[in-house]
Amino acid sequence: MTEKSNRQLPVLPLRGVLIFPYMVIHLDVGRSKSIHAIEEAMIQDKQIFLATQKEAETDEPSEDDIYKIGSIAEIKQMLKLPGGTIRVLVEGLQRAKAIKITAADPYFKAEVEEYEEELSEKSIEVEALMRSVNFQFEQYVKLSKKIPAETVIAVVTLDDPGRLADVIASHLTLKIFDKQQILEAIGIKDRLEKLYSILTRELEILELERKISSRVRKQMEKTQKEYYLREQLKAIQKELGEKDERAAEVDELREKIAEAKLPEEVEQKAQKEVDRLEKMPPMVAEASVVRNYLDWLLALPWQEYTEDRLDINLAEDILDEDHYGLKKAKERILEFLAVRQLAKKIKGPILCLIGPPGVGKTSLAKSIARALERKFVRISLGGVRDEAEVRGHRRTYVGAMPGRIIQGIRNAGSNNPVFLLDEIDKMSTDFRGDPSAALLEVLDPEQNSTFSDHFIEVPFDLSNVMFVTTANVIYNIPRPLLDRMEVIRISGYTEEEKVAIAERYLLPKQKREHGLNDEMLQVSDNTLLQIVRLYTREAGVRNLEREIAGICRKSAKEIVNNADKKVRVTVQNLHNYLGIPRYRYGTTEKDNEVGVATGLAWTEVGGEILQIEVSLLAGKGKLLLTGKLGEVMKESAQAGFSYIRSKAKELNIEDDFHEKYDIHIHVPEGAIPKDGPSAGITMATALASALSKKKIRKDVAMTGEITLRGRVLPVGGVKEKVLAAHRAGSKIIILPRENEKDLEDIPANIKRKLEFILAEHMDEVLEKALVED
Repeated sequence: MTEKSNRQLPVLPLRGVLIFPYMVIHLDVGRSKSIHAIEEAMIQDKQIFLATQKEAETDEPSEDDIYKIGSIAEIKQMLKLPGGTIRVLVEGLQRAKAIKITAADPYFKAEVEEYEEELSEKSIEVEALMRSVNFQFEQYVKLSKKIPAETVIAVVTLDDPGRLADVIASHLTLKIFDKQQILEAIGIKDRLEKLYSILTRELEILELERKISSRVRKQMEKTQKEYYLREQLKAIQKELGEKDERAAEVDELREKIAEAKLPEEVEQKAQKEVDRLEKMPPMVAEASVVRNYLDWLLALPWQEYTEDRLDINLAEDILDEDHYGLKKAKERILEFLAVRQLAKKIKGPILCLIGPPGVGKTSLAKSIARALERKFVRISLGGVRDEAEVRGHRRTYVGAMPGRIIQGIRNAGSNNPVFLLDEIDKMSTDFRGDPSAALLEVLDPEQNSTFSDHFIEVPFDLSNVMFVTTANVIYNIPRPLLDRMEVIRISGYTEEEKVAIAERYLLPKQKREHGLNDEMLQVSDNTLLQIVRLYTREAGVRNLEREIAGICRKSAKEIVNNADKKVRVTVQNLHNYLGIPRYRYGTTEKDNEVGVATGLAWTEVGGEILQIEVSLLAGKGKLLLTGKLGEVMKESAQAGFSYIRSKAKELNIEDDFHEKYDIHIHVPEGAIPKDGPSAGITMATALASALSKKKIRKDVAMTGEITLRGRVLPVGGVKEKVLAAHRAGSKIIILPRENEKDLEDIPANIKRKLEFILAEHMDEVLEKALVED
């Protein structure tokens, strides 16, 4: 390029268009400044400087809003149009640069520096660039189909590289910024390289557009073909008098709805969904959601129910046949049957069976269903942490399903099953919601007649369902939920009950499962008692069943090795089958002792006896407590100590013993944590014995809380404690007077063998427990 002297020219700012040299184009001009600039150019030499605005939306551009480099053009024609606009035909002459704007009113005027193309011989590199650009432009025209083929012929014949670049750039559909880059490329080689780069990018975009268009067109052709074939199929079916698949499906659904005898609200909802399905195109994803929803609505037992077996005697026989003991739970079921006979329509009870593992809570629920001749459904709530598990997901979610309650009702096939919610105390909560809150509606007799599942969206009546829940502990169940349930506590089995269960149920069951009969294997009651005492420590009977299974396996092996052998398991040879005993059970002292009292404790696996020992050491009245005792138990020891000090004179104890002796209270089995106030009178008795040197009767066991005034307060777990005392060989049991009511729970055969002392004050305890030499 060579530079000429600068010129003063009017400036026409262009919006959304850019003029290259050799380009002829019509422009419509409407802005006042632009019209004045054209009029000025017409007066002068018809030449005007055309520069493009950076932003087309700007109506009143300033100097900074206009690109510096543009084209000097000659106005060929000018035509005034109605409305005050002017149409001009301009031809680009050459590149130029606005050095500075010399005037801005009434039109832009600029000092313009002209650039002229250098006429030099083409180098090999420029020739190669020209060929590449020509080839790329031909490919662009083929793919875009917006440029006539004649244009390609005209462009290919151009020999001037600068003009070639400008003409091609003027025909491309590019952004103004890209065109301005080419216009600002003053050097020919630089201009060709930029144009080649832009053409390559545009070709890639056009190729992608072509592929997308081809794919869409094929899909449309396929859809149109399917539609055409379906229409043909409909016409053929109409001629043959047959229904198409969609119409047949809709008619079948309407028939099912009519036959199902749905509640009015449910029927209206189902008909509405069928109408929606009928209007949907066959392949729409929503159609499968509607079908699934209708299947669920029609599968639910809205009107189906089973007749209850109301024969109380037969129901009682079935319950006794399946389970030994559990009187309170069985009594509650029989009460329900009695009321059911008198009142035909009652709400289903909601029972909560709370007890340690292995006592038969889950199997009792099955037995209830068998006794009532109802269907049985069980769901485990252990680890459930999502509210949708109970109430279901809304249909907007992919793969949505009803909750576990509605699923269970569908599986049962009746609307009045016995529904077991197992492990209700093991539920947890997270960000997805609280399932226990969702269960409030399910387990409330006042609300569950209109239970609403998120998926079903219409109320379902759960009031006829008998809900039975199970839990190991009560404190993990949320209070509002617990308030809606009738709690039945199932305590651990006594030794006698375990032996009876083993004899009636577990041993025959294991013999059947191991292919044995009564002649092949015999196990005595005393042997079963030894298994319970020395090989298991549990409230239920699961481990007991495992031990019996172990005996059956070893017996089966002996019988296979010696076909004629009959196995008899006795107390003497029990260790050959189960190994050495795993546990020990407490026994009473052999002789009357000073400072050793027998206390009673409650554990989850039954009652235990505690030998509480007191020793006096020379010292200054320090009270030392050992045996891994909890805070409450330590405080009970302090209360007992204070009571003994207050009664020192009456008990013939030295007044200053607390200044002369340190007192050490120890509860054996030190690795096991112990807590609670029920050992209060036992520790006080042991203290009184040690300080007064009086012995304690070996056959006396006791339990009760002590106050500073010596009152004996009631405690819990009386049944289990008394059974432990009986097992250990105690003959006299000292209990708080207020626990007299708990003696009803103790089996009559055990009660007859024991003497019960009901004490209100510590004096009564000491009078019975301490003996004179």
